[in-house]
This record gives sequence, C-alpha cells and structure tokens, in this order.
Amino acid sequence: MEETSALTLVRRLIIVAGIKKNEEGVIKRMIRSELVIVGGNAGGLQAAICAQKHQHLKDIIAIRPEEKALVPCGIPYIYGTLGDVEKNILPDKLFGDAKLKRGEVASIDRKAKTVILKDGEIIGYNKLVLATGSNPVEPPIPGADKRNVWFVRKDFDYLEQLASAMDSARHIVVIGGGFIGVEFADECHKRGPEVTIVELLEHCLQLICPEQLCVRAEDALRDRGVKVATSNTVKSIGGTDKVEFVTLESGEKIECDMVIIGIGVKPNTKLAEEAGLEIGPTRGIKVDEFQRTTGLDIFAVGDCAEKYSFFNSAPIPLRLASIATREGKIAAANLYSPQWRNIGTLGVFSTIIGETAISMAGLTDAEAAKVGYYDIVVGEAESASKHPGTMPGAESMRVRLIFARRSGKLLGGCACCAMTAGEFSNILAACIVNGMTMEQVALFPMGTHPWLTASPLAYQLTDAASNALHKVKGVAA
Repeated sequence: MEETSALTLVRRLIIVAGIKKNEEGVIKRMIRSELVIVGGNAGGLQAAICAQKHQHLKDIIAIRPEEKALVPCGIPYIYGTLGDVEKNILPDKLFGDAKLKRGEVASIDRKAKTVILKDGEIIGYNKLVLATGSNPVEPPIPGADKRNVWFVRKDFDYLEQLASAMDSARHIVVIGGGFIGVEFADECHKRGPEVTIVELLEHCLQLICPEQLCVRAEDALRDRGVKVATSNTVKSIGGTDKVEFVTLESGEKIECDMVIIGIGVKPNTKLAEEAGLEIGPTRGIKVDEFQRTTGLDIFAVGDCAEKYSFFNSAPIPLRLASIATREGKIAAANLYSPQWRNIGTLGVFSTIIGETAISMAGLTDAEAAKVGYYDIVVGEAESASKHPGTMPGAESMRVRLIFARRSGKLLGGCACCAMTAGEFSNILAACIVNGMTMEQVALFPMGTHPWLTASPLAYQLTDAASNALHKVKGVAA
C-alpha cells in the first residue's frame, strides 16, 4: 500500500510539473506559451511580427521544421540571378523577441490546448496560428520517380541538391507554364543549358493573365532561347535509372537530362485535418473573415488556409506569399477580439522575363464573366515610362483596364512591359478594393516626374480609364 501511494504521488508531481514521456519513454518537460505559431515562412513570420507590434506579446514560440526559411518567390532566381541558395534566406532576426524553435509538430490536442512535437516535446498554447504552407503538386506521370526529376520545394537542402545537379545539365524540361515554371525556365537558361517549357493550356500564364500578356511572355521566352511547347503535356518520363527524355501527348520525344515539375501547390492541411478542423472546398483550412478556424483559439494563414474571392466570396485556389503576409497581419490583430476583417482575396501578380515585365491585378475578361460581370468596358493606353520619351531608359508601357459597365467599377487590369509594371499592379489593387469607378480612376490624383513616371499628359492609368469612359458616355475625362 505504501509503495502504491508513493508511486501515485510521483505521478501527480510529474503532471503538476508538466513532465511527460514520449513514445520512447524519454521524459520531456511541457512548456506553455501565450502564442504558438506552427510554421515560420511568410505567413507565420508575419503573424509573429504583428503579434509583437499590435498585441505587444513577448511570449511567442514559432515552430518550423526547416533550419533555414526561404524567400518563396525568390526560389527560381537561385539558379540564375542569385546563383546560391544562401542568398535567398529569410533572416531569423525578423522574428524579433519571438522564440524560434526547430521541430516538427506531429499533432494538436485541442482539448488540452497543446501541440506535440515528433520528438515528444509538448508545448501548450493559449492562442495557436497554423501556417503550415503548401506542398508541390506531384502529378502521376510515369517515370516521375527517376533520378534528376525535381519539384519546387521550399527546402534548403533539397534546393542545394537541385543546384548541384543543374551544374551538369545540358537540356532541362520544365513542366508547367505558370509563374513558377516560366521563371524557372528563364533563370535556368541563364546557366547555359537548353530549356524547354511544356504547358497543357494554349498559352503559358493563361490561368492568370489575359491572352495578350501571355503572348508577350512567350515571345520574350523564345527571344531568350527558351523553347515553348503549349497545348501539350508530358505523357511519360523515360530513361533507365536517370531521366533521358520526355514523351509528349503529341508523340514528340524531347531528349533531356533534367526535369523540373512546377504545376502548382496543394495546401498542407494534414495536421489540421487530424486535429478535426474543417477543410474548405479548395482543400485549405476553413477560416472566417478574421482568419479563425473551426477550432477554439486556432487561426490559419497562408497557403494552408482557404481563400475567398474579393468579388463574390467564393472559395478560390490562389496562394501567394503576399496573400500569406496579409493574412498573418489579420490573424495577429484578431487574437483576442475581432479587429481586422479579411475583405477577400484579390490576385495581384507580376513577373519579368529578360526586359519584359508584366503584371496583373483583379479579374481578367474571362474571370469577370465567371463571377457575373458579363458586360464589361475596356480602356487601353500606351506611353513612355518617362517623359519626355527621349529620357535615358524610357520604355513603352501599355495598360489595359476592365470596368463593369453598369456600376463603372474597376474589376481588373494589366500592364506591360516597363520595369514599373509591378508597382503599377499594386496601384490597380488599391483602386479595385476601394471600389473606384472609371470616372474616379480617370481623375486619379497622380504625381509625376521626368525620371520616374510617364507624362501627366499621357499617364497610362488615367488615360486608359478616360478611354473606357469615352466608350460609355462619349466624353473624355
């Protein structure tokens, strides 16, 4: 009886002290933190930064499996412009006073409000933010398991191995003509090998950009020596142990010694699903307008979270680092009470191929029709990026805007080909989310400078809106 009582007392003391055993019987101490963030890339990092700024939290633990976090959008540039994976790292110092812990979370105990790491360590939380990101889509292509077939993973060691393998590559086939595929094709070509990009749709970037931008992008790729095979797909990857060729659905065989597959990502929701959190139609973790999941005190941000369109609140499969950071801010602001509302996701994209920069914000013509805007008005304008056009470095930039005819509101737009196109798409996004009409955009209060902008007499944004307004009312603003 005495021995039994003593054992019971020891067990109670262990529980009180927060000490538990893992599966191997190793005693681990359970610690607690006011805020635990699972994932340390764009969304998780932003949540940690903003929790310190907005909530003045010091007791934060961010857990990530990677020793080093990567700049997601910079991954293609490792292989050309940057030349080294080390040059594409998110500095850990950005976490500020938050404690950064390397480890992999195996499960969540919602009732106990704890996360359990694979090594058996248990961490308690008051608030939990899931920022588990996404994984590359791996299509069931026969031969995709051969050596020198690579995917676009956010993994430092894996990408270093890819860089080493690329040093001896003579011909690379890139599968997928979205932004990642196009950027990889352009950057890989800078290293010297032949590059062929294979895209299922009629044009590269077709899911994002209007046709004229797609054509400009493809022309730029071809001008730089990249071969483009659209309206086609890879039927199989051939070779003995290592890739030696790919066979297209058209029957064409392309000899190559490396394949890079970049056809998109899928949300990493395994941890959330096993914890019983609800998953949305596009397979992201279901969240409300405050980034709250269906679990008490649990938020989700970034690629793992479901997205909802700004235009009609329908679920959409958009996943970008810029979206993740915005959601990280929203979640951090709403940890204790609703403060900031997510008004919906708006796609804002930009890329550059050689000297051809293109950007897009909002809806394309086809997307506008899908969400119910069947009657649109298009306004276009083109002028030099500096004024006068004889200024050194001046280049032509063409802008195309689409408006809803009935309300006059701006729905989307694109720009090509000046280096300022990326920031131009951000201006468009601001106009769209604030419901600006063609009249308001035509009278946009711009500032100009000969070195920095187009002429006030030929400012592309206001001129394109004026042209749309003229079509509707027969007047120019």
